[in-house]
Parts: sequence; structure tokens; C-alpha cells
Amino acid sequence: MAGRHHYHVYVIELSKDVLQQGKFSKCNPDYVPGKPCVYVGMTGLDPDVRFDKHKAGIQSNRYVYLYGVRLLPDLYEAYNPMSYDTARETEVEVGIALREAGFGVWQA
Repeated sequence: MAGRHHYHVYVIELSKDVLQQGKFSKCNPDYVPGKPCVYVGMTGLDPDVRFDKHKAGIQSNRYVYLYGVRLLPDLYEAYNPMSYDTARETEVEVGIALREAGFGVWQA
């Protein structure tokens, strides 16, 4: 059972330059200037390893590859690790909560 709980939700800070991307801005109409822009994802890997893969262009999200700055563990560490189903749900919930807080959010 413990082996099944190896999934992680993670949050990556994106450079504010991502706001120049029309698609990103369009998906964040309630973005509050000055708040962070982030990518929220889930993985079966350690979040540090997953971030490195994004930045290396391996199964990478375009925004993370181009604009990823660093992981923001304070926004996700309390949840990890978890089961796959819980990670899927938590990824969505974290994204919604951050967007409601005025963050610019991208989710795959």
C-alpha cells in the first residue's frame, strides 16, 4: 500500500514574462498584478527531478521550459506523497485555490 502513495503535486514559479503569452493571460483574467505566476502539476517522480526534466525539455510543459524559475515547496509539500487519484484531485484543487488568490496559474 505504501508503494502506491508515491505521487506528488508540485508548483513551479514562472517568470512574469509568461504574462506576455496571450494564451496564458487569457486563461487568467482575474490575475492580480504582483502575484506570482505558477505552473501546477503532478508526478510520480520527486518534484526536483520532474522540474529538471521540464527544464531539459523532457516531457516538458512549454511554459515551464521557457519560463520556469524554481519550485515553490511551501505551496505543496504538506500534501505529498499521495495516491494517484488523490494527486489528480489535489492538483486541480491547488490550481483553483491559487487562481482564486490572484495567482497566474497554468495546469496541463
